[in-house]
Amino acid sequence: MSNRFFAIVILLLIGSFSPIGVHAQQKIEIAQNSSPTLWDLLFGPTKKQTAPRKTKKPSSSPRPRIINVTAEKIAKSADAKRLMVFGDSLAVDLAKALQRHYAEDPNLIVIGKGVGSSGFVRDDFFDWNAALKQEIEADSFDIAVIFMGINDKQALMVNGKSEKPLSEAWKGAYTQRLENFLNQLTSANKPVIWLGMPPMSAKKFSASIAQISSLQKLATFAAGAEFIDIYERFTDENGQYSSYGPDLNGQNLLMRKSDGIHFSKAGSDKLAFYVSQSLKNIYRSGTINMAIADPLAETDAQSLQRPPLQGLGQLRLLEIAGAPISLNNEPFRSDELLKNIKEQVKLGFDNISIAPKDRADAFFIDAD
Repeated sequence: MSNRFFAIVILLLIGSFSPIGVHAQQKIEIAQNSSPTLWDLLFGPTKKQTAPRKTKKPSSSPRPRIINVTAEKIAKSADAKRLMVFGDSLAVDLAKALQRHYAEDPNLIVIGKGVGSSGFVRDDFFDWNAALKQEIEADSFDIAVIFMGINDKQALMVNGKSEKPLSEAWKGAYTQRLENFLNQLTSANKPVIWLGMPPMSAKKFSASIAQISSLQKLATFAAGAEFIDIYERFTDENGQYSSYGPDLNGQNLLMRKSDGIHFSKAGSDKLAFYVSQSLKNIYRSGTINMAIADPLAETDAQSLQRPPLQGLGQLRLLEIAGAPISLNNEPFRSDELLKNIKEQVKLGFDNISIAPKDRADAFFIDAD
């Protein structure tokens, strides 16, 4: 027994000591889960006490959870006014932009009535005058916004003959269709806002569309409706087509789509803003008012028969024709323009420094 104990002690002493040089050069790292030692082999492994696990205390103020909430659309009132957008594919994008613009107005509903590839020329494809008649009979809208024309550079049948686009016969027949369309709206007392054509990327096509827009402008003025000329609002500094331009916040964004004809979302929103500004002359806080002061009142032209102009239409009449003045009226003479003076005060050296009575600089005290 003594020999065995002596051998164990010697082995322990040998394992506990190492040469100084080797100890200095080597770095001994003891891992938490190391292999069993000689002591463990001889006397059995020792039980290690594990430290109790630390549990995290719940935070008194929990971190906020970000939830993206989309704004709900405001419910429209039962007696909300109905704005209907008529036109081709341009009107489709404009109607969506107007819906975004008036999404929080409970008193105005925007209804899109755009028909792609339509116009005033190909009534065999879609007859806008017939369609408008049905909408008026159904009383489906209160305000009309028109935006179309990109499909109208086509031959038009006049008295059984095909007329070339923008010829004199073509212009006469096209203007007649515009007038028929507008007369239906004015006869039904529907306020009208007509948007002119924008510039196009193709120069020849843009020039033709500009002539069509001019015909629309004259017909709109003749009907006494509102016309918004947007051509120069989508050009560059040289007056040429530009696909980019400032948005409502002044940032230079893409205004047009890649086809050089239609508008992007930012461009459509810009159009909706122009329509909203013109609409203020007609619509305010859920009411439509077409009655305005007559600029020709108390003039010789007041009794003349004039079209039922709306909004700024009366002022445009003055811009085009001016207020008529009778040629028989004689101008006032000079003595009629001067106010009669009952007393004339003659100033001399004695009273030159004294202001006449009741004049602004008469500061003397009246003894009477």
